[in-house]
Amino acid sequence: MIDIDIASCLQTGSRDHNEDDLRSGHAGLLSWAVLSDGAGGHRRGDEASRLVVATIDERLAQASLGGHLQAVALAAAVECAHGRLSDAQAGSAGRQRMHATVVALWIDRGRGEALWAHVGDSRLYRVRDGRAEALTRDDSVVQQMVDAGFLTPQAARHHPRKNQLLSALGGAEPVEVHVTAQAQPLHDGDAFLLCSDGWWDTLEAEAIARSCRASADAARWLAAMRDDIAAQALATQDNFSAVALRLRRRR
Repeated sequence: MIDIDIASCLQTGSRDHNEDDLRSGHAGLLSWAVLSDGAGGHRRGDEASRLVVATIDERLAQASLGGHLQAVALAAAVECAHGRLSDAQAGSAGRQRMHATVVALWIDRGRGEALWAHVGDSRLYRVRDGRAEALTRDDSVVQQMVDAGFLTPQAARHHPRKNQLLSALGGAEPVEVHVTAQAQPLHDGDAFLLCSDGWWDTLEAEAIARSCRASADAARWLAAMRDDIAAQALATQDNFSAVALRLRRRR
């Protein structure tokens, strides 16, 4: 049996409003967390992220009643959010530009397994044995350039096209959901971080791992990272939001 400690944070940064949204939930022995970063102008981004998060939360709550993880159910939840966002776009001229990223984590505490999915550039990190690893790959122009060997990961952080996405929820075309094909085993002491680009663009993986190593619980880990971001006092700081999960195997 796995015990989970969860904390979350939504910060506006230097923007005038927050276009991120997040949620976590439990049903039986299954737990989940979802985070979305919306965009679209005229405050449509916050509407987009709320719709995505509410839809996936609803679908995972229903799917969790079955008592076990299913990759097809997780992908279907994200696809449903894409469909609802597309319908909202079609129903109003003012909503045609809105879209959103998403990252979701679904955990079976009884079996000690997890699935995850994402679209866009919101990320999932895992801290295991003191080291942080990104479990998702951004759907972005700069990630494509890194994969092709044209950019280093460090240079990508400062590239002028770093915010240009290749895929997001919303729009008439079907979306490719990146989802783990099979449930992945959890280790005692694993920690997970779901975060928007405003978070990971300011904190590198080592900073995420270092604050995790120094923190006793999810709330303190999140607070340490938030303080690190605030200390940089960037005039262009985007919304920065995250869900932190610390796992312990019950003795």
